[in-house]
Amino acid sequence: MERGKVMDMRIAMAQMNSTVGDLDGNTERIISHIWKAREAGADMVVFPELAICGYPPEDLLLKKEFVCKNLRCRDRILSETEGITAVVGFVDAGEDIYNAAAVMHDKVIAGVVHKFFLPNYGVFDENRYFQAGTEYRVFTGKNITFGVVVCEDIWYPEGPVQIQSLLGDAQLIISINASPFYYGKWRIRERVLATRAFDGSFFLVYVNAVGGQDELIFDGHSQIFSPSGEVLCRGAAHQEELVLCDLDISESFRSRLIDPRRRKAKLELRGKGNRCESTAVNIMERASEKALEHRIVEPPDDLDDIRKALVLGVKDYVTKNGFKNAVLGISGGIDSALTAAIAVEALGSECVKGVFMPSIFTSKESEEDSRALAVCIGITLLEIPIQETFEAYRRMMASVFEGCREDVTEENIQARIRGNILMALSNKFGWLVLTTGNKSEIASGYCTLYGDMAGGFAVLKDVSKTHVYELSRLYNRNRETIPLRIIEKAPSAELRHNQKDTDSLPPYDLLDTLLHLYVEKEMSFSEIVNLGYDKDLVRKVIYLVDRNEYKRRQAPPGIKISGKAFGKDRRLPVTNHFASWQ
Repeated sequence: MERGKVMDMRIAMAQMNSTVGDLDGNTERIISHIWKAREAGADMVVFPELAICGYPPEDLLLKKEFVCKNLRCRDRILSETEGITAVVGFVDAGEDIYNAAAVMHDKVIAGVVHKFFLPNYGVFDENRYFQAGTEYRVFTGKNITFGVVVCEDIWYPEGPVQIQSLLGDAQLIISINASPFYYGKWRIRERVLATRAFDGSFFLVYVNAVGGQDELIFDGHSQIFSPSGEVLCRGAAHQEELVLCDLDISESFRSRLIDPRRRKAKLELRGKGNRCESTAVNIMERASEKALEHRIVEPPDDLDDIRKALVLGVKDYVTKNGFKNAVLGISGGIDSALTAAIAVEALGSECVKGVFMPSIFTSKESEEDSRALAVCIGITLLEIPIQETFEAYRRMMASVFEGCREDVTEENIQARIRGNILMALSNKFGWLVLTTGNKSEIASGYCTLYGDMAGGFAVLKDVSKTHVYELSRLYNRNRETIPLRIIEKAPSAELRHNQKDTDSLPPYDLLDTLLHLYVEKEMSFSEIVNLGYDKDLVRKVIYLVDRNEYKRRQAPPGIKISGKAFGKDRRLPVTNHFASWQ
């Protein structure tokens, strides 16, 4: 870009954090971004998928008033588009409802685009609610032709993008998205988007939502690509912001008009009866004379990406659901320490309460480590011993349990006493209980219903024990946030004398590898064994995963950070006689 040169178009990407169902609040947020974009000299401001109602709205879409209010909010936004073009995600309604984008300019809706490809896998079930789009459309203005697509549509080389680019001669494709996060996904996404821009020889503006919605995280990472597939601009990860970028579009397309391959492809598409309607948008010559520097924020590495996602997930779940404080059990172990550190980063130390609940089995080291952690992260630590209550349970059940050896029953009673204490504090003071169990434990059933699983939000639900250790070390990169002894000591539930997690489970590095292959990669028993793993060990791990579905079904929601999390991603029947471990 030459300094001082007037570009064809200044684009503003509104990487926005909507709240599902907060139609009025989301609308005011959209209008605020429109004002900021106009003041910054933007010709166009682009918002994420379903920005007005938030994503995913799920069965709210079955409520007629919800859809109608979303349309009224769209019209309210329309009234604020004087002198600027806005592309806004909303729910369009007629005989059916559609996942849609409205192209607004100067208080007029130039057109509405419906989503073609409705995802129905993993966490998505859009076929339950929406009808698919059927009409191809481009928009022209200021000597620029652009198309608009909604999320999934950009992933397919054939479909609306191809039609808009070839039959509509679109030089620019706007893609509005609510693409959920999992670590490493940004690399896949960037590869696909660069390929799509290069293959179609168009500029591509990809705007993604940001924020937490129950178990889902939207990571932002909004980007603009050149026709050569180069990243021209990239927004920050896990952060709401308005990103500006100048595009020099017209001079990039002289050779495009005489490309024989494009001519041939156009003829083939027309031969199949495809049409692409064009609508004029009177974009004004108003871009700033001062050229912007292209802003390319470097994405975080995977581990820091996970940390940011967990922090955002906790912050949005707590605040969007009306809580001000969170509480969790502090045991002196690494899971509760990491959960507390994440909560403090998300909410502030003054809003996080820890509870240390020792029994006769709690070691002196765990007591010291719990207090040291509280000092390191600056939280209030309450101490409520449980031994007296545990002994009362023993006496109460003595006649019924007469002749029986102590076993996991007594261990679970301790966990449930602690769960009751945390829920009592939640009821009394309105604190949200954060559970501390990790994915490795939840996968294998090494957790207690109504005990350590009791709570409102499971921060580490999709975080393996291996990642728990790595994230804990990450928190200590600048100073000792988590006391070193917590990280180095052998993990233990401390529900009986000299207990270690390895009494019941394989070493976590091996367990996590097998869980990754079975749960996330969906490999079978024989496929995993053929990789060289011990047959009996593989059988045991798969058995533990499959037989503990009933526990996971009753667990609180937790933040999805992997390609396949327990919950919406993986839906298996509780009553199930299919033996995957054989």
